[in-house]
Amino acid sequence: MEQEQQTIQDNETTTEERATKPTVTFADFGFKQPIMRAIDRMGFKVPSPIQEQVIPLILEGHDVVGQAHTGTGKTAAFGLPALNNIEWRNGVELLVITPTRELATQVSDELFSLGRFAGIRTVSVYGGQSYRRQLDLIGRGAQVVVATPGRLLDLLSSGRLEDFNPSIVVLDEADEMLDMGFLDDIKEIFSYLPQQRQTLLFSATMPEPIKDLARHILHEPKFVSVTKKETTNKDIRQLYYVIEEKDRDEAIVRLLDKEQPEKAIVFCRMKREVDRVAELLQAQGINARGLHGDMEMRERMEVIKGFRGRDVTILVATDVAARGLNIENVSHVFNYHIPFDPESYVHRIGRTGRAGKKGTAITLVTPLEFKELERIRQKVGAKMEYGFVDENANPAEDMTDLFLDAVREQDIDQAAVKIYEALENDMAPQKVAYKLISMILEKGVLAPQGAGIGLSKEEAERLMEMSGVSAKPKKKGGRNRRSGGQNRGRSQRR
Repeated sequence: MEQEQQTIQDNETTTEERATKPTVTFADFGFKQPIMRAIDRMGFKVPSPIQEQVIPLILEGHDVVGQAHTGTGKTAAFGLPALNNIEWRNGVELLVITPTRELATQVSDELFSLGRFAGIRTVSVYGGQSYRRQLDLIGRGAQVVVATPGRLLDLLSSGRLEDFNPSIVVLDEADEMLDMGFLDDIKEIFSYLPQQRQTLLFSATMPEPIKDLARHILHEPKFVSVTKKETTNKDIRQLYYVIEEKDRDEAIVRLLDKEQPEKAIVFCRMKREVDRVAELLQAQGINARGLHGDMEMRERMEVIKGFRGRDVTILVATDVAARGLNIENVSHVFNYHIPFDPESYVHRIGRTGRAGKKGTAITLVTPLEFKELERIRQKVGAKMEYGFVDENANPAEDMTDLFLDAVREQDIDQAAVKIYEALENDMAPQKVAYKLISMILEKGVLAPQGAGIGLSKEEAERLMEMSGVSAKPKKKGGRNRRSGGQNRGRSQRR
């Protein structure tokens, strides 16, 4: 117990102390061949600071506390050495506990990619899904479980997880769990886990309750801290536009027209949304294609090839489909919907501003989503600018011509023929055409001339003021700056 109570900082190693070390590559860590194959396939070359420091410690079997901001590569930092050390015994060997179901899914997907050539199976466990299905997937031989605290505690306390003895346990985004009120659940979960284990704790900040937790659940931990800095690329200009939900389609069309991107990725949350937004942009005469996991491999490769070249200008994609894409000359990233978590935000906007080039990242948010955006901003330490949509702004002057061209080139569907024939019995052909075009206009496929989008400048400023965010830069050291700091962000995350 005395060893557990020792001060974590006794083993602290900082980025500055290692600044004189020569650059290392992933090959220097001595990973097994299947893990190295996954690293090569994912395009990893040089480890990030947190990866460089914690991977050797985890490979050696130490308990580790890693402090680093979101977007610094923490999942690979613990995932690569943990997967490398899996012993292929029966049952779950690696347990990762995350605060949200979205992060659980994301971490599970990444661990699967890192361990796929080693035949490692992963299962994500969270509320809202069938207990039986999750237990069945674990029982089929999964080596990795990524779980949220609530569902994991339910399974452990009810005795449904039999012979559950992971040798490696990871607590990811520990400060986020504290903010969400999961600390007591975490302590109870660890009462069910084996004493002989390797425990890894990762957190962006180290408030006293997290330090106290680390003292009790880790054994002689090594402490690694990456110097706080912006985790998003300084070459990326980040803007957000506050809009009403009904204006989302029109906003993305107008912003694409306004920005005139060389190449752009539009991120959507769901596969069906990708298809719909891609069709919306195509109807505007925009050279867009969708990319998501339900597409055939041949079609996906065709879309990616077109985007790498000149055939596709706008790629509409889900997070999973775009993960690992390394496309040159992506000038813009658009978040059609705000991402679920800060990690996704960093990964999304990281598709632009590469190789020393400038990039632009634009996020659409509704007033109800505004606090979530502020949470992301504080978590990743990013500077975001508010973009006002000009109320007098119109789509491109030739948008009508583009729409007419799209109509002329549109293939005729047989279902459309039947609908037209039915309508023709009730009204004149000219009236049918007018009504159909009016329906298109009402759906926002062709933006009405002179219509405004989103909140007015005054409304947006009131919203920011209510949320404790100023539309104008604040002076350093001022009282307003102090009141808009970490405490406010934490209260919002609750």
